[in-house]
Amino acid sequence: MTGPVRIGLVGAGRLAQVGYLPAASAARDVVLAAVAEPDPLRRGRLAALAGRLPAFADAAALLDGADVDALVLATPASVHLDDARRAAARGLPVLVEKPPAPDRAGAAALAALDPAPFVAFNRRFDPAVAALRSATPAGAEVSVIAEIAYRRGGWNPHAVADDALLDLGPHLVDLARWITGAEVTGVLRAEVTPERAAFDLELGAARARIRCAMDRPHHERVEVRHRDGRRVARHRVGGPVAAVLGRLRSGPHPLVASLTAELEAFARTVRGGPDPVLGRAADGVAVMTVLDEVRARATPHHSARTIGEV
Repeated sequence: MTGPVRIGLVGAGRLAQVGYLPAASAARDVVLAAVAEPDPLRRGRLAALAGRLPAFADAAALLDGADVDALVLATPASVHLDDARRAAARGLPVLVEKPPAPDRAGAAALAALDPAPFVAFNRRFDPAVAALRSATPAGAEVSVIAEIAYRRGGWNPHAVADDALLDLGPHLVDLARWITGAEVTGVLRAEVTPERAAFDLELGAARARIRCAMDRPHHERVEVRHRDGRRVARHRVGGPVAAVLGRLRSGPHPLVASLTAELEAFARTVRGGPDPVLGRAADGVAVMTVLDEVRARATPHHSARTIGEV
């Protein structure tokens, strides 16, 4: 392939507007060639922001009417499979936003496609997370603490109304697997409400403590400790001080930076090159298998406040 990889972006929601659009502009060897979105107002707005790109009502129309090398699906999980099938039938690579599907069955159906899609676990491309993974001995008896909290109203999603487990859980389960280099071998405890999810995982010799919340100020923490309590490494984002510093920060937003690196990695795979960081369909199956088990094991609670504080 000569020239940049031409990407078709399906979905014109919040993530597309504030994430993928600036990331595609910044990414090397990538050009946003077309967009698709059923809502005409969002479709027109995104196309205008992107420089009046060709805009279509859905993925099928985009595939019929635009010249693209690959698709990015930034749409609700419930529609990923149908659009990925359309692209696979044309031999086009696909990058599917997380969660790849509502459950393991959907993720397995995605993985069975040829070519199988990639999954957008963009936090793998955060340099601080990469450094944390490098500092963690493979196969060690370590404990991983992974937390994300934010207020859904502050993000202002257009259509998606996933609960905390489906919205935030995929990122954290993937980080636990990615950092330790191990697969989840057991769910030790689980509590789930619409606004929060708390669960502990066994990953061979390692353990992970996962906490998600959609009703608290933005805060992210990923920390690795030895079993005796000594800290291996820690990465923290958010909090009031970080909010002030963020307003003073120059350069791209961390979300845009990670999506830019991810799009560049995706472009390399479209060209036939390897990329060890980019999430695979098998990673999506592994993550959704864990989330299904967490949901099945969760103890009913009447209030999100019973879940461990994030």
